Amino acid sequence: MIDADRRRVAAWLLVCAALVCLIVVVGGITRLTRSGLSIVEWQPLVGFIPPLSEADWQGLFALYRETPEYRLVNRGMDLAGFQRIFWWEYFHRLLGRVIGLVYLLPFLWFLARRRIDRPLAWKLWGVFALGALQGALGWYMVKSGLVDEPRVSQFRLTAHLGVALAIIAAQFWIALELLHPTARSRSRFAVALAGLVFLMALSGAMVAGLRAGAAYNTFPLMDGHLVPPEVLMLEPWWRNFGYNMATVQLVHRTFFWLLALLIPFAWWAGRRQASAHALLAAFILQAALGISTLLLGVPLALGAAHQAGAVLLLVVALLHGHARKTGGTGSPVRAGCEG
Repeated sequence: MIDADRRRVAAWLLVCAALVCLIVVVGGITRLTRSGLSIVEWQPLVGFIPPLSEADWQGLFALYRETPEYRLVNRGMDLAGFQRIFWWEYFHRLLGRVIGLVYLLPFLWFLARRRIDRPLAWKLWGVFALGALQGALGWYMVKSGLVDEPRVSQFRLTAHLGVALAIIAAQFWIALELLHPTARSRSRFAVALAGLVFLMALSGAMVAGLRAGAAYNTFPLMDGHLVPPEVLMLEPWWRNFGYNMATVQLVHRTFFWLLALLIPFAWWAGRRQASAHALLAAFILQAALGISTLLLGVPLALGAAHQAGAVLLLVVALLHGHARKTGGTGSPVRAGCEG
């Protein structure tokens, strides 16, 4: 590939990654406003078109009134109330369709014009497959909240977020590779740090899925305990990691404390690089957002900002991992960080 094609493909991937970041935040708002179960059908093609008449609205509202969420949570909601939650979910799904087109159409154009070599094409087809999986997972997640209980499965929610973050990471990393193709050495420590950020985000999805953020709203202790006595209250013991609010919140906090130790070390080791300063700043911001969200009982604005902060921290961690890989503009990577 010539340099001009590398830059064009990288710019396209960065735009796609930014759009996926946006949909992750919109998805968080959709969840926090309890809007995610307002559309009870999956219509990948005709779903582009919103309700255009009173009859359309009444038909959709009638379907919603058959769901557990309406019967158990929103009984008595009028059409105006339904419309408020509908638009968030509609925009979330519409944005997903737009992202699919923004990814697929330029990709096919690059392929047709032979601007992409075979190894890169396979990587990009892999990203496309992840996008298709993400769409299917989104509906699979919603279906779990339309059966008995008016909430989606915490496991499906975590998988849904995990694939979205994987798409962002893949697009961003490939773009960095295209913009800086002369990488010399890989820092396994810096890349592993991005992996820990990814796992912390997944543990946060488990917290969100169980609504565990509404419990133990104290910091740094959990209602006066470093480890709450309830963490192993379920039998068998392994069920606590999927169904116990105390346990999933403790796991999320454990990832936070681990990163609170490792990120300052990474900053010190790479302090002559701008990416190290960005990593530390992003972590401090995310820590402040997370603690504030917890202490205040997950208000909408802070909850959405905390989810956005997780995406930002992951992107900056990947940027730092790639900067360490290429050697950056500062001091050489220290042996202790090479892994």
